[in-house]
Amino acid sequence: MVGWVFVSFAVLALLSLAPLLLALRRVGTPRGRRESAIALHRAQLEELDRDLQDGAIAPAEHHSAKLEVQRRLLNAADLPDAEIDDTKAVGARRGALILAAILVPVIGSALYLVDGRPDLPSANALPKADPLAQADDAERLISTLRAKLAAMDPSTPMAAQGYLLLGNAEASRGHIREAVQAWRIALAAVFNPALAAQTAEGQFQLDGKMTPQTRALFERALAEAPPDAPWRGFVQQRLDNAGR
Repeated sequence: MVGWVFVSFAVLALLSLAPLLLALRRVGTPRGRRESAIALHRAQLEELDRDLQDGAIAPAEHHSAKLEVQRRLLNAADLPDAEIDDTKAVGARRGALILAAILVPVIGSALYLVDGRPDLPSANALPKADPLAQADDAERLISTLRAKLAAMDPSTPMAAQGYLLLGNAEASRGHIREAVQAWRIALAAVFNPALAAQTAEGQFQLDGKMTPQTRALFERALAEAPPDAPWRGFVQQRLDNAGR
């Protein structure tokens, strides 16, 4: 089976590189210095004529510019016709590119043979987790956390971290009331301005209005927060809107 996978992989890679290989097989004639200069100046003359027809340049300016380009064209005719690269050098580089285009998929296929696992199912074929089972697991974890916190002194920094974690877990499940309760216990142990603003916002959502207790928590969060706290503008706007 692995052998067939290797062959299929190599064939598909070569087919994807076929347009590149065909383009590299085309043999072009290298332009010399004189030929390139003449082609450039002829293109400039055509562009000047188009500008004159479009009204982008005045006839007098067109005439002087055309004389200058024609002068350069005559000078280009006297340039030596040395090729930028001889045909053998160009062919050697083209051959190297073709060889590299062939070797890359072949070497990649060989490396896949060393550590590849074509027998493994795709990610889409793997069984999906049951949402109900995930919810049960989350409930068990939260129940375990609550039991451990109940045995701890809620005024300690370690308990504050635990209640912060509990509040975040409840908020992720949409249980805002339980989240606010846990955050308040954490704030009572260790005050944190960001957590205070988050707790006040949760309480505001629950009450549907700005109570004096929620306002006081918002104001304390602003007073103790650093000047560059990213949520300061939101809290100030919340207080301003509630005061109207």
